Amino acid sequence: MATYYLNTPLRDEDMVQLKAGDVVFLNGEIYTARDAAHKRMMDTLDKGEKLPFEAQGSVVYYVGPTPAPPGRPIGSAGPTTSGRVDVYTPRMHSLGVKASIGKGKRNQDVVEALKKYKAVYFGATGGAGALLSQCITASEVVAYEELGPEAIRRLTVKDFPLLVINDCHGGELYVKPALDR
Repeated sequence: MATYYLNTPLRDEDMVQLKAGDVVFLNGEIYTARDAAHKRMMDTLDKGEKLPFEAQGSVVYYVGPTPAPPGRPIGSAGPTTSGRVDVYTPRMHSLGVKASIGKGKRNQDVVEALKKYKAVYFGATGGAGALLSQCITASEVVAYEELGPEAIRRLTVKDFPLLVINDCHGGELYVKPALDR
């Protein structure tokens, strides 16, 4: 396992060096989107319209942050279960999204999309939303404000701690190797 410091937007070269189990400290802009926002984005694309952010090289964080306390750009910002957006994820990667952040396993369609589009799935520590929010230096709603916590936000992150769960080579941290007997 290795440790990397990466800056957004991410590139293919960034992705192919990563292996399941590596630690990444992410810097730059990322976008938040949960179930409702993903559904809206798919509807937007189906109408032939553009996404509310540049997908190429982007990172999508599955989070619905709490309101910001005084003096902070955001409240608690812990990951939500990724499986809820698995149906949308391959399409997002086909548009250039290079990474997603959440918690939990991904389905086989997502694993195949990660390989095909040279993308990765990062895990963020569930239950540590208050701690993770300390790595977020700015937050701005960019689309679907009426969705409240599920609106799409552009976050600026500094040394945001992540773990590579699924890499673009088919590696998965959650799979235990068979024991030699």
